[in-house]
Amino acid sequence: MDRSSHPRSRRIAPVVAVAAAAALTLAGCSSSSGGKKSEEGGANASAGKATTPRMTVALVTHQSPGDTFWDIVRKGAEAAAAKDNIKLIYSHDPNAGNQSNLVQNAIDQKVDGIAITLAKPDALKTVVGKAKSANIPVVGLNSGLSDWKKLGLMEFFGQDESVSGEAFGKKLNDLGAKHTVCVIQEQGNVGLTQRCDGVKKTFSGKTDVLYVNGTDMPSVKSTITAKLKQDSSIDYVTALGAPYALTAVQSVSDAGSKAKVATFDLNKDLTTAISKGTIQFAVDQQPYLQGYLAIDSLWLYKNNGNYMGGGEQPVLTGPAFVDKSNVEAVSKYAANGTR
Repeated sequence: MDRSSHPRSRRIAPVVAVAAAAALTLAGCSSSSGGKKSEEGGANASAGKATTPRMTVALVTHQSPGDTFWDIVRKGAEAAAAKDNIKLIYSHDPNAGNQSNLVQNAIDQKVDGIAITLAKPDALKTVVGKAKSANIPVVGLNSGLSDWKKLGLMEFFGQDESVSGEAFGKKLNDLGAKHTVCVIQEQGNVGLTQRCDGVKKTFSGKTDVLYVNGTDMPSVKSTITAKLKQDSSIDYVTALGAPYALTAVQSVSDAGSKAKVATFDLNKDLTTAISKGTIQFAVDQQPYLQGYLAIDSLWLYKNNGNYMGGGEQPVLTGPAFVDKSNVEAVSKYAANGTR
């Protein structure tokens, strides 16, 4: 996406796209009968079920083991699949080469649509081209806002990670922070890098970047602890995911540090931590909505030829801040595993 022109219109247009898509979805799915339940769940789906022919859609992400963020994405996808009479095939791998192979598997199965994340877009360029050659529509979600159009995806659902990071940095300024360490749990993930770069751009204090192995939580804990012991001037830990933020709280305690913790993304335990004050705030990108819209968009395309955002603009699902002032409003949804 060209991020250099008309930033206000870029951020407003996707909201209109979401509203229009929601209206079309309600209009096209008002039947209360017909359509089999998706094989992978759908307990949170609405009562209305599509009577359109059964579709098969693959959702392929870069989820790492133990990252609860993706459980929320999947629930949203399952809800849309159940409503739209879609068989949802979910697979994931944090290794970009393996993720590419999973996309190829979906192509070989002749699915009706593919939704993918682009944490490492260059590794997926070839296989996305193969999907297009096979006339399989591909949409993106969560990671890849800067690259989805370059790779020829139809639509994208997520947040602008650079804008999100910049908003985070401004929030740190408002809270009087002076020195933060931004913890990246997956080296090479463009979205995570953009978050830290955004923080660094707007935060008036000092920003350090710390790389940790996100697949090994004991290692994450010890690495953050060592950093805090090494530099007592750090007064904020910036985490890029809920599980890592909760681990950072333990690191702060182990290090005897006075640093506070804030993060990107939510889960049930994270909202509880915000309520208790052990986490200061979180940036919510609404992963449930990302999964839901990605799958629903493929149904809309097949059955009504729709493009959310007109195929030109992404549909933005964040960022929004959650802190003590509003956490109770979202905690009940987090308890259901949908926020």
